[in-house]
Amino acid sequence: MNIIEVNNLSKDYKYKVKNKERGFLYNLFNEKEKVVKAVDNISFNVEAGETVAFIGPNGAGKSTTIKMLTGILYPTEGNIKICGCTPIKDRNKLAYNIGTVFGQRSQLLPNLPLTESMEMFGAMYDVNKSAIKNRIEDLSKLFGLEDFIQQPVRKLSLGQRMRAEIATSLIHSPKIIFLDEPTIGLDVVSKKSLRDLLLKINREENVTIFLTSHDTEDIQSICDRCIIINHGKIIIDTATNNLMSEYIKNKNIIITPNVEFNEFPELKEGMEYVQKDTNQINVSVDTEKIDIKDALRELIKTHDIDDINIINESLESIIRSIYEKN
Repeated sequence: MNIIEVNNLSKDYKYKVKNKERGFLYNLFNEKEKVVKAVDNISFNVEAGETVAFIGPNGAGKSTTIKMLTGILYPTEGNIKICGCTPIKDRNKLAYNIGTVFGQRSQLLPNLPLTESMEMFGAMYDVNKSAIKNRIEDLSKLFGLEDFIQQPVRKLSLGQRMRAEIATSLIHSPKIIFLDEPTIGLDVVSKKSLRDLLLKINREENVTIFLTSHDTEDIQSICDRCIIINHGKIIIDTATNNLMSEYIKNKNIIITPNVEFNEFPELKEGMEYVQKDTNQINVSVDTEKIDIKDALRELIKTHDIDDINIINESLESIIRSIYEKN
């Protein structure tokens, strides 16, 4: 069942262009209108319970798309259905089905204890008092909020606040949560904790996750599917695993010797030494020119090897190369 349906969606921004050489009076009567397509005729569906990364470089159209999905912006063309609602027409109804967390733009009240902010949000969504209390207890245990739930939000660390933001966005048990850079500014441990919590929410409550992030570890850890947008157009929509397997063009083979390496024979086309010394060799393999199995055979044939390690190209590198091609 599709929980998000997007068909032929576009968003244009219009602005006036002045001729700097002609002066004020000329521009007063002769300003030209310029149109920029922030989002250009995109279509996609998301099923209930999916975890989707919606990614692209700055200015690609990500934020504009999310603002249209959540009813903040009106599309120039196209249709959107979220949980059966049209975001602009049914914005109040839609709010009961979605949660949003936008990076470091806090929705919590800084001077109130966290528990009061959560109670206030529960009341805004017409959750009754006893249900709010039970929901806060459940979320507090799940997100580890017990130690600071009575503290004013302004006294929380960034990691604590982001956990609190996501927990609060789930107070009304939404079907979808939209996350814009949820781990930005967090340390490695806090990022890992937050990713694990999001996966748990997805598994246990079947919450659909729609995520934008520049952190490729967020994408690999959380999302089963990647939609890549650039210049307002969707250029790739595929499973995250497929993205890794289909677009990996380079692998690195790292080998250690039984005894010290003394010779470094010339390599076949598509293979190149990245590092070579007596204790380790690192060979870059272009898989479009030579199969990784053939590269391994070549190295085994010419070197006395104790251990081999094959490292894939990082997701970040893959996405960068896709951006460059498109």
